[in-house]
Amino acid sequence: MKNQKMYEADDKMISLIKDNYNVLQSLGSFGINFGFGDKTVRETCEDNGVDTYTFLTVVNFTINGYSDFEDDNQLSVPTLMHYLEASHVYYLDFQLPMIRKQLEDAVNTDERLGELIMKFYDEYSREIKKHMMYEEKSLFPYVEALLAGKAVGDYNIETFSKHHYQTDKKLTELKNVIIKYMPGDQQHNNKLTATLYGIYNHEEWLRLHTLVEDKIFVPAIRRLEHRSKQDTVTKNISTMVFKSGTDNGDMLSDREKDVIVALVQGMSNKEIADHLFISINTVITHRRNIARKLQIHSSAGLTIYAIVNGLVDISTVKL
Repeated sequence: MKNQKMYEADDKMISLIKDNYNVLQSLGSFGINFGFGDKTVRETCEDNGVDTYTFLTVVNFTINGYSDFEDDNQLSVPTLMHYLEASHVYYLDFQLPMIRKQLEDAVNTDERLGELIMKFYDEYSREIKKHMMYEEKSLFPYVEALLAGKAVGDYNIETFSKHHYQTDKKLTELKNVIIKYMPGDQQHNNKLTATLYGIYNHEEWLRLHTLVEDKIFVPAIRRLEHRSKQDTVTKNISTMVFKSGTDNGDMLSDREKDVIVALVQGMSNKEIADHLFISINTVITHRRNIARKLQIHSSAGLTIYAIVNGLVDISTVKL
């Protein structure tokens, strides 16, 4: 049964660990060092340069299954990136070799069967390494580019999500083979039991790691992609507006600026003519010249131009 307590920033870090010792495996991945005494979660995170909100989100998800993340803009993508990258290092450089060493020692009573079991495990190791290396070579650089505001190719988080899959099937088969078919005496049974217990723990760790990617990281990157697209559109519009105003040698006259302001305010040609005490034909001529100079032919484009160039205040514009 999951612990139903929702941990908060003012809870003591040591209390969180006492309640849920599995959190110990997450501390290193977040970059949190031991020796924090009786400090709170917030104090401990701040001391180690970790975003407190993101840390608690991952912890409460892995402990309690809390998973309302679709619109959670408070999550720190850099913190999540650090957590996932460090988790890969932990699993590949420590977990996998440790399990292998324990397993090799536990199955040596039957040379042939033990050899096959080790071969089975090595196949699993290659598969999980390939899976994680794909993320490190494709996904993580893509996210770093997004964070840096750089243009990216056709790759997106949906491409990753569609090909993201559970990698623990071989581990399940391995456990079943050992339990069903590996013979041994009491001494080796103790070794096998300890090894199996470790495999079950590692399997649960891997399951939660995958869920954090699917339920927290992927939605966060979707939001980042959306903001990046909005920023790109805004930047392109601004560039277009400024460029159209500066590339053409003909500068707008004061009267043409008055016409733009009137158009942005929603006036018709006749209303503009009455407002500026000019003829309708003169208004039409001004509009034609404005379109030629700015290369802007829509009211939306003129509105953006007027806002960007300080002709009108955005608060006065009806969007």
